[in-house]
Formats: sequence, C-alpha cells, structure tokens
Amino acid sequence: EIGVRLVGSEMCIRDRKMIDYKKAKNILIKSKINIKDEVINTSKSLNRINVLDIYCPVNYPAGTNAAFDGFAINSKDTSTISKKSPKEFKILKSISAGDNPKLNKVKKFQTVEVMTGALIPKYFDTIIPIEKIVFTNNKKSIVINEKIKTNQHIRHAGSDYKKKELVINKGTIIQPSHILAFKTLGIKSIKVKKKLNILFFSTGNEISNNVDIADWKVRNSNSHYIKSLSNNFLFNYIEGGILRDKDEQFFKKQIDKNLRSKIDIIVTSGAVSAGKHDFIPSVVKKFNLSNFFKGVAIRPGKPILFAKFKGSEKAFFGLPGNPISSSACFRFFVYPYILNILGVKEEKPFKAKLKNSFFKKQNFTRFIKARLTTTHNGNLEIKVLKGQESFRIKSFVESNIWGLFKHGQSNFKKNELIDCYSPIGSNINIFK
Repeated sequence: EIGVRLVGSEMCIRDRKMIDYKKAKNILIKSKINIKDEVINTSKSLNRINVLDIYCPVNYPAGTNAAFDGFAINSKDTSTISKKSPKEFKILKSISAGDNPKLNKVKKFQTVEVMTGALIPKYFDTIIPIEKIVFTNNKKSIVINEKIKTNQHIRHAGSDYKKKELVINKGTIIQPSHILAFKTLGIKSIKVKKKLNILFFSTGNEISNNVDIADWKVRNSNSHYIKSLSNNFLFNYIEGGILRDKDEQFFKKQIDKNLRSKIDIIVTSGAVSAGKHDFIPSVVKKFNLSNFFKGVAIRPGKPILFAKFKGSEKAFFGLPGNPISSSACFRFFVYPYILNILGVKEEKPFKAKLKNSFFKKQNFTRFIKARLTTTHNGNLEIKVLKGQESFRIKSFVESNIWGLFKHGQSNFKKNELIDCYSPIGSNINIFK
C-alpha cells in the first residue's frame, strides 16, 4: 500500500504493506472519472451503456393479429351451434400479414381467412386453425358444428409490450437482443456513455514487435491482448508504443501531454515492481494525485498500481508485465473500474463447486485459471488447472473461467462453492 498525505501542493508518499483486494476495489469506486454522454443510432449501440431508462414508444404487437393460419370469427356467433345444429359462415375475404384488414360491415355468421401475422378486423375475436376447417362444396363458406371459445390463437395488441412500459433500465450493457427489441419497437436512437479512450504502453528493452526474436527478447503480446478486448470491454484502444528502460523522462512528457488530451485512462504493462528499470511508479508519483495505491495482496499481479490525477478526469493503471498477471489485473481492476464510471451496477460472481482441492496463502486473493463444466445432473463445477504461474499461457488457453479464491482462507476443499467470473465481457449479461 502507498499512504498518501497532502501538504499544501506537495504529496508525501510512504510505503506500507500491500492492501487487500477489497480495499483496492473500494479505492477504485471512490475514484470515478466523469465520462460524457452522446446520442447514437440503436443499430450501433452494441456493448454501449444507456444512461436513461428506455421505455416502449408503442404497443407491441401494434394490432391484434393471428397466431396461426385459419379463419377468424366472432365466438358469440357459435353460442347455439352444435353437431346437430351446424352453421355455415360466409367467407368475406382473405387477409395476409401486411394487408389492410378494414371491412365495411360485418354481419353475423361471416368469417375472414387470416394468415399468420395478419391483423384481425374488429368484429372478430377468435381463430379456427386451418387444419380444423370444413368447407362447403363451393368453398365460399365454412361449416362450424361446435361452440368456439373466444381469444383462440390470437396475439392481442400490447400483449408483449405496452406503450410507456420499461424496456431496459439505465446502466445496461446493450446486447444483440436489446437491438432486436429497439428495432422492433421503433426506438431509433438512445443516449449512451461515450466510449472510453485508453492509451496503452508496453515497457522494457526486451519487448519486441517482431515475429522472429532472439532468446533474450519477448514478443509484445500484452498490447495485442488488451486491444482485442476493446469491443467487449467498452473502450477505444490507442497504441502508445513501447517504453524502453531509459524512457523515464519521455514517459513523464507523455503523461503531461495526455492530461490535456481526450485520453481517459492511461495503462502501462510492466515496470511497476521494484527493479532497477521499474520507473513507472516514480514517474506517476511526480504528479498531483487524489487517489493512489501500489501493491495489492493478490496473485497474479500484486505490483499493480492505480492513480487518479487530481483536478483532471483522468486515471492511470500500471499493470505487471507477465502476460497472465497483466490479463488478470485488467479483468479484476481495470474492467470493474470501467463498468463503475460508465454507470453499470456492480458485477456479481456466480458460484460453482470445486472439483479439486486447492491451497493458497491466507492473506492473498488468488485469480485462478480454471475450467468450468456441467455435471450430468446440471451442477456447475470448476477445476483448478495446472500451471498457475503468471508466465504460463497454456493453462490460460485451456481455461474458460476465472475462479476467485478469497482473502482470509487457505484451504479450499472439494465441493466448496467458488466465485466465478467470465474471462471476457461481464457476468452481468448472464447473471442479473
């Protein structure tokens, strides 16, 4: 943990022990930056966050229509009908979906043929499916020999959505199902939070963008991973390049520059620990900060750094350099922070039974690469995979879920319930 004490315009920072994950999350919650709104076409709203409750502008269905192909009648006309006393109903016309259903005048014992989706003229209140129809020889009438119930095979106007009924609450991550609803209901545009602009820097002399590299070099995978998340994680990715070991002053100038730009969050990968070339913390501390922490009791990723720049709607995350540490810290620090500042409710885990026992240090929170499966009777199970070290990517490829093993507990026994988080996107989309 880094303790912060303001003295005039100076900030004195002293190192302490690492803070736990819960305290780090509370600091993030209190460190919101303001993101402006914009109005966009609903066809382009996928994965955006609506800032207002959205209400239905019309009744849906707009008019009472047929759920089956058949013949529409007035059920009252059949009140005295029986097999011994059948009645012919004259066919007035055939109405298909999209046809104007208007009729000048309807008399007793008359009917109209309706196709699925066709609007039903006002006089009629029930439908006899085509499979049950008996025609007269000239096929200009149908024969009914039983009493017919009202409201059979009919979709009533407003039976799905009524005008002014709530469609979705504010702070919803827009999904394809929402877009289908918007277009069906005639909702052309909505107000959403603007997409965040995230500037990302990799760090280190060893980082290379080349495919063929020497053994002492490392391919620049972290930037590609985070860039690939941009569509699911609600932000615009901006590549800042690679900061080399002697780029301390250059990095300070980059922060100065981007505090006056449209960048919302600066993210770095690497150079946040306590090594000779780990200059990220010392550079960030030179700025006037309102909130700050460095070092959280987690694995992987404990050197993680966060800062909010005072007097500016800008934030900073320093992620560790190891690929799994970087991805875990993005998932459990940066992503929840993004959801919070965009007005989305807090993400909740879902539970799964542990298949294999697990041990960790009591005072650490562990983010575990795991495999989620379903038993034959429908129970969710989570298996801790081998190879949890932060440099190992094989287990990350084999995993399909993050397991969060909480602070304050060492031994986790088989069948114990474990908190689970989706690897990308949000649990909010599935578990509300």
